[in-house]
Amino acid sequence: MLKQDKERIVTELTAELAAAETLIVADYRGLTNKQLEALRDQLLQHGARFRIVKNTLTRRAAEEAGAEPLLVLLEGPTAIAFIESGGDPAAVAKALAATAKDTNVLLLKGGILEGKTLSAAEVAELATLPPLEVLQGQLVGAIVAPLTQLLALVSAPLQDLHGLIDARIAQLGDSAPAESPNREEAEANEQTETEDVPAGSASAEPAVQEETEEPQAQEEPEEE
Repeated sequence: MLKQDKERIVTELTAELAAAETLIVADYRGLTNKQLEALRDQLLQHGARFRIVKNTLTRRAAEEAGAEPLLVLLEGPTAIAFIESGGDPAAVAKALAATAKDTNVLLLKGGILEGKTLSAAEVAELATLPPLEVLQGQLVGAIVAPLTQLLALVSAPLQDLHGLIDARIAQLGDSAPAESPNREEAEANEQTETEDVPAGSASAEPAVQEETEEPQAQEEPEEE
């Protein structure tokens, strides 16, 4: 390889390592070209670029990019899955782990997750996590669930109050006194008598009790 080609590759790797917050390193030795192409296509769907690199050039790029934790992983044939900011690290790790299981060739070495160094065992554990959209749904559910419970606690007293008011209204309606038939009949008769009296006529006057005069006392004859 020409020196200028090496310099170009180091420059590209340096930029990729500086921009990538998450990556996974694997030993690809033994994979066929067809298997490598299939793996690349699969990782692209999860937001990762799978690149085979020479360790000598990658070490130079890692030193220039300040990615020293990567240096310990650069042993043997190395391929790096660079995960973009919108990629799914769990899905990428799952795809690599599945390929390692199916081929018995690919070997996970480790990686870097948002600046934190991962061992091979930690990458395998990352592969067991649900996909990113499922994790996002679980996070939203964990946030919304307490709010839903709080809303239920707040609205429950209002619902109970409405229920008590409705029950009281029903109780008052059932306990309202009903008019007796005798009272209704009396009111009807009174109204009929009022209608029979001609307008402007005086009502019957009570008989006037005649006054009786007291008898005058007889005068006694005068004595002679």
